[in-house]
Amino acid sequence: MQVKEAIILAGGLGTRLQSTVPDLPKPLAPVAGKPFLEYLLKYLNHYGFTKVILSVGYMADMIKNHFGDSYQNLKIKYAEEKTKLGTGGAIKFALHQCESDHVLILNGDSFFDINLQDFYFFHSHYSGMFSIATRWVDNSSRYGTIESIEDEIVSFREKTCVNIPGLINCGVYIVDHHFFLDNCPSSDSFSLETEFLNKHIYDFGFFAYTENGYFIDIGIPEDYDRAQHEFERFKYQ
Repeated sequence: MQVKEAIILAGGLGTRLQSTVPDLPKPLAPVAGKPFLEYLLKYLNHYGFTKVILSVGYMADMIKNHFGDSYQNLKIKYAEEKTKLGTGGAIKFALHQCESDHVLILNGDSFFDINLQDFYFFHSHYSGMFSIATRWVDNSSRYGTIESIEDEIVSFREKTCVNIPGLINCGVYIVDHHFFLDNCPSSDSFSLETEFLNKHIYDFGFFAYTENGYFIDIGIPEDYDRAQHEFERFKYQ
């Protein structure tokens, strides 16, 4: 396993969940008695990561005060947004604190249980610049979908709100650090999907690593409620 640094995107407002957890940033929302972000950190620790950059913004001080500068074997750094940067801008900002050639990126409000070592081997096999962990779901209405041919991504589609099966982007990426910084927009704030991935889809090879592991997005109240029971048996400690 050659990826030892990760970025967790934990700066969003959590608008859909505010009615349920009004006084906390979404990554600190309690799930089975622990802040959701703790589960992601346990997962990274299990796979031998040594450093994580928490990209924070909304209620950043609460997250910083809770976790400090370490968790288990992980060293924690913070990339604190002073203005909204968008997903792409947040990744760009956090990458400046990374030293590795390849960096794992996770969304701070979802969990996709995949073998991260296998994901890295996949990324390396294709000499990847940007690899996305994906999953087939029966109902893709809440998500943007991806079309791939022999693992290579050929299109990104906006969510349609139509209940149809699809291959969804699960918010887990491995990115070539220098490639991203060399090819992303010069602006501080930008969208990962529209201003980076869609822009460069035909210029470089982006690849979809597809697994069937457990996936949950706690961003909406019904899935947040479901997580309360399912995370009681969380296997990474």
